[in-house]
Formats: sequence, C-alpha cells, structure tokens
Amino acid sequence: MPIQALPDHLINQIAAGEVVERPASVVKELVENAVDAGATRIEIELEEGGVRRIRVRDNGSGIEPAEVPLALSRHATSKIGSLDDLESVLTMGFRGEALPSIASVSRLSLTSRTAEREHAHRVELEGGRVVSESPHPHPPGTTIEVRDLFFNIPARRKFLKAERTELGHIEEWLRQLALARPDIDVRVSHNGKILRRWNRQDDLLSTRRLDETLGEAFVANAMRIEADAVGIALSGWIARPTYNRAAADQQYLFVNGRAIRDRSVAHAVRRAYGDVLFHGRHPAYVLFVTIDPRRVDVNVHPAKHEVRFRDARFVHDFVYRTVADALRETRPGAQADLNAPTSGYLSGSGSNTPPAASTPTSFRDWRPAPSSLPLRAPTLDTSAALQAQLYTTGSTSTVTPSAIADSSLQSDDDIPPLGYAIAQLHGIYILSQTREGMIIVDMHAAHERIVYERLKDAMDRDGIRAQPLLVPLTLSVAEREADAVEAGSAAFEALGFELRRSGPLSLQVRSVPVLLADGNVEALVRDVLGDWLEHGDLQRIENTRNDLLATMACHGSVRANRRLTVPEMNALLRDMEVTARSDQCNHGRPTWTAVTLADMDRWFLRGR
Repeated sequence: MPIQALPDHLINQIAAGEVVERPASVVKELVENAVDAGATRIEIELEEGGVRRIRVRDNGSGIEPAEVPLALSRHATSKIGSLDDLESVLTMGFRGEALPSIASVSRLSLTSRTAEREHAHRVELEGGRVVSESPHPHPPGTTIEVRDLFFNIPARRKFLKAERTELGHIEEWLRQLALARPDIDVRVSHNGKILRRWNRQDDLLSTRRLDETLGEAFVANAMRIEADAVGIALSGWIARPTYNRAAADQQYLFVNGRAIRDRSVAHAVRRAYGDVLFHGRHPAYVLFVTIDPRRVDVNVHPAKHEVRFRDARFVHDFVYRTVADALRETRPGAQADLNAPTSGYLSGSGSNTPPAASTPTSFRDWRPAPSSLPLRAPTLDTSAALQAQLYTTGSTSTVTPSAIADSSLQSDDDIPPLGYAIAQLHGIYILSQTREGMIIVDMHAAHERIVYERLKDAMDRDGIRAQPLLVPLTLSVAEREADAVEAGSAAFEALGFELRRSGPLSLQVRSVPVLLADGNVEALVRDVLGDWLEHGDLQRIENTRNDLLATMACHGSVRANRRLTVPEMNALLRDMEVTARSDQCNHGRPTWTAVTLADMDRWFLRGR
C-alpha cells in the first residue's frame, strides 16, 4: 500500500485503543475533566457495569457553545498553550484526546452551560460523527452521557469482562478519587440503585474518607506522616506493620493529586517496611507526593498512569527515609493523635484485630477510675546490671506474689507505657498492669527485637569490616555493570566490597564484608550489582547483613520456658519502650497486645 493519511475516525479509534481500555477508563477521563472544571459535586450513573451507559454530571465551569465542537476534536484543550505549560502541568487532563477518542467508539452526548449563559448547548455523536446540535435546558455545569461502548468495534467489546468485574474497576478508580479529593461530593449509582456516596468535607486532614474507602481497620492502624525537603513534600498515612495485606490492594500513591503507579516509590516503601513486615505480606498506605511540576513529567503514559521524576533517586531516598523514620516509632510509648504529623505516631496494641468501635485506639483516649489495686514498681535497680542478668542464662527463679511486696507506690503520671510486670504466663508471656488495664508481652519476640536493634546499631557505629579474599575472584559482567562499579566504587568500599574493573567486560572481587564472606560471593556480588543498576542503592547488602543479624538476635534472645524474675521482666519492658520498632519482632510478628479495663468490664457485663 502507498503511504497515505489515515481518516480522522480511524485515528480517533486508534487513540481510543490507548485511552479507552474499558468502562473504568471512560469514567476516569470524564470525571477528571469535571475535576479540572472546578466541580464540587459529581454524579455518576452506570448501567451494566458502564458498558450499556455511563452518565457523568458536574457543577463545574461548563463549556461555551462555540467551544463545544472543539472539545470533541483531537488535541484541543484549554489546559496548555505552550511547551512551558506542558512542563508544569497541574491539571488531571491536558492532551485533549479523551473526548474524541471516547466518542469514536460509542454513542455520546454532551450538554454544557456556563454560568453566564441562559441555555446550555447540546451535541450528540455516534461513532465520532455529529448527529445533532441544539440549545438545551441545563443548570450550570456539564453532563456527558456515553452509551453502548465499543458498539462499532465488536472485537474490543468481546474482551470486556463480566458486569461485576467492570463495575469493580470503576469502584477502585473512584476510591482513588475519593482519597485524593475529599473536597468533592461524589455520588455513584448502578442500574438505578445508589451504589456509593462520598460526602464533601472541609477538613482535608480528616480520616473520614479513609474510613469510608479503606475501612475502620485501616484507620485504627494508620499513622499519619508529613515531611518536606527542597521542592518536595510527602504526607499521608501508612499502616502499622502488624496491619498487613496478602496482596498490594491498599497501596495508593498520588503525585500532585494524580493517582499513579511508580516502581521507584513502591520500592522505597517496601524497603522501609522490609525490617518489620511479616514474610510474604504487603504494607498498606495512602501517600501524597507534592513536587515542583517542573521536576516531574506526567506526559509519559497515554492514560497518565505513570510519571517520570527528573531526580528519581532523590525522590526514592526521601520517601524511604520518611517512612523508615515513622516506622522506627512503632514502639510502646510513641502514642499520638491520629491526625498529628510526624512529631508523633499512633500506637495500638500490636494486634492484627481492629479495636471495637468503643475501644480507644490510643492511651490518651480514655482514663479509668482509680483502681482499688495499687500499681507498684520494684525498687530494685533495673538498668545495666539487671539487663546483663536478663541477657544471660543465669536466673531460674519463679515469680510469686511476694516478689512485688517490697515495691513503692507510684503516682499515675509515673506509670510507664507498658506498666509494671506482675507475672509470667506459661514461661512465654509477661503479664503487666498498666494505667488503662493490662499488657501481655511475648518475651522472646520482644527481646529478639531489642537484641537485633542493638546489633544493627553497633554495626552501623563501628562500620562494616572487609575481609580480603585469598585469591581474588574474577567475574564476567555486562559493560554497564562494569561502568557502574567504576562510577560507584566508593559506595561499594563503604560497605566492605573492593571491586575493580579488570577489563571491558570483567570485574575483580578483592574483598567482601566479613559477615558475608562465608556465603556465595559471586551470587552476592551479582545481586548487589543488580540492585545498584535498578534502584541506585545497595539494599541487597543491607538485607543480607540484617538477615544474619536477625539470626544472631534470635539465638541470643531469651527462650520459652525461661523463668524471669519481676525485675528482669521490668527491665525487658523498659527496654521495649526505648527500642525502635519494638511493636513487632524481626519477623513482623506483634510483640505485645493491650486489654483495657473497658474491655474487661464488657467481658463481665460490669456497669450494665
């Protein structure tokens, strides 16, 4: 065939193949236009999962009658006018291809009115061709109705899923919108029945939208974070490590208000959770990145699902540090109000089970009446000497009620977060009385975290020692891997690796970290190079080192059926309160759980 220009309707259908994948794609494009028009109320009506009918109505600024035909033509937009505008896009849409692409594969009608006009202007299209145009009664705003999606492309229509599946995709995208824009009232109906409503709220920091979209369990385990650096800010909520998911189904990332997927940011969050998350589980989070629009390119994906950061390594490290610093405070005594920024974090019971509606999520939420049983603390020294005794295998004493007879009464303000130990249960758990009720601690899991954090601190403080290889190891590598070693030699040496380029496609390994010298050196070096090339960091070394330290901590911690004295148990509780991440052990299991007096009163129907 000779080279020829494609007809407009075929061009639009090709564009539709990129923009319109399924009904959820149509809803996304139409609702984003409504958001860009300044709408504060959006109504969405669906039939048969959106395949039969999609109707989106908003109270936005509307479109002038003369501009309606332009709105339905390719690459016509009011959102950019120059290359400078394209480099600093803050609107949801800007390409000007969504409406003509949708119209080319459906029967579409658009009715719009500006506040200054007495009447709206309506245009109807079928397969991208205009059928009629006329004035029409309509309040200020825009209504777009899309019927019979892919009616003229049967092959595309056959690939659509069942009604429930397509509706699920729409609901998921609307959930993202609800999280990103709590200032917009959104109503959704399906087949004539109200499906969902998210009421507008003026307090953008409220957790109400979190509750409506992700549920009470997420809110009960959420920690608010907020941090900023030069040209970038991060805010939102991350879930406690003990609230984890079997799949990555509660991970939401927004960049300048746009819901996106980004491997670099996802890797940063996963790395921050790596030391506290149960094996094979996924963290949950809702994060908002606000960045200078000139430092991010939103024009890299037809459906705008992805962006490209100008300095991806900086963004990755910033997100990692912020989330990791927040997770350091998952320890007893780090309680804070849910809506507070990173000066404090919400701390719960360490249990995967969400509290009941009447159960306080923070120790600050509730104060019981003074107990008739005085809370007592041992007068014995519980610092270095007792901790040294605790970490050896010397004591075999049995806890008895008389063990706390020589204690002094403490005031309510002096009671530490984990209270004071009163008994050991089944040689495994420590029972402690607190201001609010009681705490049960898994002594091995708690001590394992304490020892592990101390080993890591010692390693970080003293540095990683290198062990020279008796015979240097020569590896064949790709050219870009050899280039990476030359460029990052200082970073490798700081972590105990001495790597030298011995040829265009070869490396020589002369030394490795002492802790890792007994492993498969070649496999380790290749994995480390892969991390460096993909993420710009040496996470594999840190992970491997931490795995070894975790094993050492596990074997060096108190074991089950080891009898502890009350002072030893209290020494362990005090250490937990000052140890980072002590709400969970090295494997991500909770180390303690709380039961309030209100819980116990409900058990025995007291006050009813």
